[in-house]
Amino acid sequence: MQHSNYCGKVQAVVPYLLMTLVGILPYIQIVLSVLLIVSILLQQTGASLGGAFGGDNFSAAYHTRRGSELFLFWASVSIAVLLAGTALLALVL
Repeated sequence: MQHSNYCGKVQAVVPYLLMTLVGILPYIQIVLSVLLIVSILLQQTGASLGGAFGGDNFSAAYHTRRGSELFLFWASVSIAVLLAGTALLALVL
């Protein structure tokens, strides 16, 4: 008897949690998108404006990321994955 009573409580709580998640999900996406924009804008790039318009830009050689640049790179990747995951979750719900 206790098992059926427990299942009834779980079934009553799950829709409430889903509705709460559906209500909070847009705000989570807004925060993640702002964090992604900030983390991308904070990254320093070696490319100059001439490289953006097709000019030769040999000064922008590949280099190894270190320190805060490496942290910002991985933070941007992580935030982008979280944002994509929340977008897929919003489609499913």
